[in-house]
Amino acid sequence: MSTANESRQAKVIGELRVFIKKVLSDPTVAVKCVEVARKHRGKPDAHQLVADEISASTTVRIPENWSEADRMFLEILDDVLDDEEALY
Repeated sequence: MSTANESRQAKVIGELRVFIKKVLSDPTVAVKCVEVARKHRGKPDAHQLVADEISASTTVRIPENWSEADRMFLEILDDVLDDEEALY
């Protein structure tokens, strides 16, 4: 693996660690993120709407220029909602 890939992966892991720490220190963050994702699901630019609202209403900050970790987080929210729909 190249040094650039290792550096990129280390950055993603670092960002995800910070996020997980926020969720563990305030369990309402996860609930709020899922609620926001549910609210904007299916809308045009849903990921941008979700990112903006999560940044405005929680301790999670998703910058204007998304990192790979930010994209992964938004995709995981989609997966959670897909799983939720599959249950019903």
